[in-house]
Amino acid sequence: MRKRILAGAALFLLTALAGPALRAADTKPAAPGPALKVGDAAPDFKLQYFDGNDLKDVTLSQYRGKKNVVLAFYIFAFTGG
Repeated sequence: MRKRILAGAALFLLTALAGPALRAADTKPAAPGPALKVGDAAPDFKLQYFDGNDLKDVTLSQYRGKKNVVLAFYIFAFTGG
């Protein structure tokens, strides 16, 4: 019985002390909205791809004005997660 009372008191103190810290973590400032708007040109960026033999660089500017580019992001694709 005494152990239960001590465990309950410890849990109460832990909750009382951790509560304000947990609430403070929930009040993070909101992330800024996207800088791009519909119709804006995408900024240039560089990625690497594997051509079967080696890693090669590719930039968006290589295709600007030459071909249409579609960007697709598959979150967790091929990660087993």
